[in-house]
Amino acid sequence: MLKPEILVRKESSTDDRFGTYPEKRSVEQLLQYGIVNINKPRGPTSHEISAYVQRILGIAKSGHSGTLDPNVTGVLPVALGKATRIVQVLLPAGKEYVGVMHIHDEVEEQRLRKVLLGFVGEITQLPPVKSAVKRQERKRKIYYLDVLEIQGQDVLFRVGCQAGTYIRKLCHDIGKKLGTGAHMSELVRTRAGPFDESTMVTLQDLADAFHYYRHEHNEKYLRHVIKPIEYTVQHMPLVWIFDSAVEPLCHGMDLMLPGISRLTNDINADDRVAVLTLKSELVALGTARLNSEGMMGDKGVAVKIHKVFMEPRTYPGKPARN
Repeated sequence: MLKPEILVRKESSTDDRFGTYPEKRSVEQLLQYGIVNINKPRGPTSHEISAYVQRILGIAKSGHSGTLDPNVTGVLPVALGKATRIVQVLLPAGKEYVGVMHIHDEVEEQRLRKVLLGFVGEITQLPPVKSAVKRQERKRKIYYLDVLEIQGQDVLFRVGCQAGTYIRKLCHDIGKKLGTGAHMSELVRTRAGPFDESTMVTLQDLADAFHYYRHEHNEKYLRHVIKPIEYTVQHMPLVWIFDSAVEPLCHGMDLMLPGISRLTNDINADDRVAVLTLKSELVALGTARLNSEGMMGDKGVAVKIHKVFMEPRTYPGKPARN
């Protein structure tokens, strides 16, 4: 996937006296505005993993980015402190899984691959009886469904899908289509939005890193395992604003075109976008009112702000009036 191009509307510098570059935040700030990608083990619930993270770090609040069944392992981003609201960005983000599907009878490989290919695209799923959502049919997208290996009646597969897709139900429906029956015997989540296996750490890794920080005054390991909140929005359309435009947004104002310095070229009207300072600090999330080309104009509302993450008075300036 190609990285979007950055369009410069009006170049400007940022005042280093205000705000902080994300990579230069103190550890205490990271513990309030960070996120850690836990390699969830088999057994505990996602909620229990989030609670373990709280106890390890001695913080009062954390939140995970989407429930994994107790027997499912892998990528589970856990947001810390005031960053917990960012999980709403990750919840609808695309997911990837690697799993094992056991087919209940022998089937020709060519036919198996053909049936799996038929599930790529939009599918209709009825959530299982034990689920957190209302049990009614809903549409979901399967971006890719690849066979990695076949051993007898066990199929190792990789699937990329829309959030809210039930992989156990997908395996059941594949078995139904084959006429043999099938079930999911093992599943690992390998990606959730921008988080993948490359940034995963275990609960023990996190505990060790915090020990080095607390007892040996070594921040290196903790900084490695805790990512700044901005890491979670890197896959989104982005808008960078002037220092002078930050404070009005912190008080709930929408972003006007004159406040924009740079933006990515992949913005469409009604997209959810992240608004950043020129130091790339997350200011807010909102909905684009214009596409990238329209945001190169001079007047009008560029982004309707829905959720503010930056504290007021981080940057100077009086909030604008309606």
